[in-house]
Amino acid sequence: METHLKVIRQLADGELHSGSELAERLGISRAAVWKAVRKAGEVLGLMVRSVRARGYRLSAPLELLDRERILGEISHEAQQRIERLEIFDHIDSTNSHLMRKAREGAPSGCLCLAECQSAGRGRRGRTWVSPFGTNVYLSLLWRYPFGPGELGGLSLAAGAAVASVLESEGVAEIALKWPNDILWRRRKLAGLLLEVSGEAQGPSLVVIGLGLNTRLADPQAAGIDQPWADLDAVPGLVETSRNRLAARFAESLIGAMVRYAEEGLDAFLQEWERYDLYRGEPVEIRLGDRTVMGVHAGVDGQGALLLDRDGEIEVFHAGEVSLRPAQRG
Repeated sequence: METHLKVIRQLADGELHSGSELAERLGISRAAVWKAVRKAGEVLGLMVRSVRARGYRLSAPLELLDRERILGEISHEAQQRIERLEIFDHIDSTNSHLMRKAREGAPSGCLCLAECQSAGRGRRGRTWVSPFGTNVYLSLLWRYPFGPGELGGLSLAAGAAVASVLESEGVAEIALKWPNDILWRRRKLAGLLLEVSGEAQGPSLVVIGLGLNTRLADPQAAGIDQPWADLDAVPGLVETSRNRLAARFAESLIGAMVRYAEEGLDAFLQEWERYDLYRGEPVEIRLGDRTVMGVHAGVDGQGALLLDRDGEIEVFHAGEVSLRPAQRG
């Protein structure tokens, strides 16, 4: 582990630590501590405050990912389905990592988390803002005996699983936007990215990535081009553990993957409809440069969006389009 990461782990509690204390703990010089603090600010984007003659502290404490704490929050049954758990301080993308591992033959049940991503990705090529030591960046690799054509509704199943966890953690007003956005008060709180590969008749695999905002500072979010939210903004929410959330999401997604193989999307449709934010509302469907307007009429048994256009129902599939609420006024 690089020195600047070691220093940040010492400072993660948000308390003041002297340079000499840090140097002694890490077996380095005080000059090396100072350089590591500077590098943490430059490379990780963390604000480390220097208090003259007293030491260093982070502007806000961090709950860093802990393998044992995460596994300790996961049931024995779900743990049995996790073939590998990897936690990275820094990675390009948890999804990209597992897609590479999948091509090398990695088994179903590989789980990957990271403290930060340098190339986090959202749907339709968007960047997912992924600062260090906050939020949840999680990906899961799962393999199925059938072909990719049967996975059209999996993003809805995963969305329902994530929404259910957030609601059970005390986050009220959670909603879903087809096909894979998780919203709080109509602002994006989390997103899912599914990447599928396989033979037409099977087998197939999917890497499902979850990005959830727990705490996102305005400067970090400056490049986000849509209304966003984080858990810190939810009033009355008792402070949630990042490790606990990661564990609960992992277990819920694993359960959804297993259930989907056995029962398909039908098992999740009622839950999805309970969270479906725009059902019955005017919406716009973006197909490249073309915009189609209508009323959101729900989803079909394969997870496709149904759009009511003057009494005629049109069907749209997730990989082709983007849904947005109709412009008002």
